[in-house]
Amino acid sequence: MTSSPRFSLTSLQTKLLLQCVRTLLAWGVTLVLFFPLGWLILTAFKTELQAISVPPLLLFTPTLENFHLVQERSDYLLYAQNSLITSVASTLLGLALAFPAAYAMAFFKGKYTKDILMWMLSTKMMPAVGALVPIYVLAQLSGLLDSRTALVIVFTLSNLPIMVWMLYSHLKDIPHEILEASRMDGATLWQEFRHVLLPLTMGGLASTGLLCLVLSWNEAFWSLNLSAAKAGTLATLIASYSSPEGLFWAKLSAASFMAIAPIVVFGWFSQKQLVQGLTFGAVK
Repeated sequence: MTSSPRFSLTSLQTKLLLQCVRTLLAWGVTLVLFFPLGWLILTAFKTELQAISVPPLLLFTPTLENFHLVQERSDYLLYAQNSLITSVASTLLGLALAFPAAYAMAFFKGKYTKDILMWMLSTKMMPAVGALVPIYVLAQLSGLLDSRTALVIVFTLSNLPIMVWMLYSHLKDIPHEILEASRMDGATLWQEFRHVLLPLTMGGLASTGLLCLVLSWNEAFWSLNLSAAKAGTLATLIASYSSPEGLFWAKLSAASFMAIAPIVVFGWFSQKQLVQGLTFGAVK
């Protein structure tokens, strides 16, 4: 009679201990992941001397001088505008191309549908530098070098496999009977899309668009190699603070903070849709 309560108490203590360990591990991982971003934010409000001081300064008087210098040296709003236009345009163009492809693969499956999907995904495994020379030459010959159009096309093609896969995951779980019922009622293809598919896949379209918008905004490789002063994105602005004389850590941190702040805020408010899109279909 006395062994049961003792066993229950020990079991309860073990559960509490495991819960505390998991909580501490979660906080530890969070701090490790957040540390680079937190250190960047701190450095952005330091002077150049404070940024390179040894040991690092944790207590200092914040200054906005770096942000003013970044804006005076280069037109931040122009770079931000280029990032916004290329990201939004490539996302919308990608959705317009990916949705019909995913629709065809989900509802009109062929013998090689899975092979095509795997081939599309395998293109993401190729290093981007492997395609740099031909894409650069094509952009140069077509007069699209240092233009938003070139970045929109490259961003779209880069994210297209992911967009097709995500939309395919949403569409393939829609019962075919719903579409068959709409066709029996005389619905056209446009009516089927507008009144049936669009409401059912709105969450998938939103999460896919949000993810690809973030990927396009953060894209640096193609921005640095295909753009300069006219079509340069915020990645180009950040890279401009690396010079042969060295790195201007405070100004570089300020430019980086100004570049990532909009997308971090955007991602924070849309994290529910992003998680839903990335985990859709994982649990049945």
